[in-house]
Amino acid sequence: MNTSQCPHLSDTLQKHQSDLLDEWVSAQKAAPTYRPDLIKEGELRDQCREFLRLLTRASRSDQDVAGPEWQEVRDLLASISRSRSQSGFSPSATATFIFSFKEPLFARLRKDLAADSQGLADATWAATTTLDTLGLYTTEVHQQIREEVIDRQQRDMLELSTPVVKLWDGILALPLIGTLDSARTQTVMENLLQRIVDTGCEIAILDITGVPTVDTLTAQHLLKTVAAARLMGADCIISGIRPQIAQTIVHLGVDLSAVSTKATLADAFALALRRIGLGVARTTAGR
Repeated sequence: MNTSQCPHLSDTLQKHQSDLLDEWVSAQKAAPTYRPDLIKEGELRDQCREFLRLLTRASRSDQDVAGPEWQEVRDLLASISRSRSQSGFSPSATATFIFSFKEPLFARLRKDLAADSQGLADATWAATTTLDTLGLYTTEVHQQIREEVIDRQQRDMLELSTPVVKLWDGILALPLIGTLDSARTQTVMENLLQRIVDTGCEIAILDITGVPTVDTLTAQHLLKTVAAARLMGADCIISGIRPQIAQTIVHLGVDLSAVSTKATLADAFALALRRIGLGVARTTAGR
């Protein structure tokens, strides 16, 4: 049933706005999910007042909650859910904003429609379906905001976990730590290629000392990165080839013959220096 099919609900909202507001705020403050450390009573009251105003107006329409006449109500709830998600409210605490309105509203409906059992049943059903739908909507928005935050944090961590370091003029190093999956490979490749363009480096060292295991997929990701770097004019050296990884690569039949490999980053750096015509010599410090 749409709220428009039950004028009793709209009438009750219109007639008792002030009392409903006070009772609703009190119900939220009494709820175990109330967080006075995260929201002040004045802000809570303002949110409740605005919701009641928009709910009363929308309930007079001939549309359900998904209709355009309810857009302002949905926008308000989305804003409240977003701010509460960012403030640290749990999904249940956010949904309580809507669900706690049931008790004072139902109490008013019972008083207004005490002599009309059918009208009371219709109004109660209309109020239940409307508030349940709006409550679920706040939860969905809250969850969506949380997922966006987590996704952004994951992207930031991915960026931080793939730093491209300039070791010397013409030499870059990319230390890899953790699993090298498809998503991370794409980030690695983009960061490396951009740094090659920015610095004009001739050699890039991919250090896999921190990569726990190398399987066929990981090796393919490395080869793709090496191929992309070559297209940009830079040669690649893979360092951090431990005995276990070397055995695994041989066992898998992965062909790395076209790529220079070294056991340590230091060995790879020394090779890179030789390739650009530089070397490291021991000197005796004078007194």
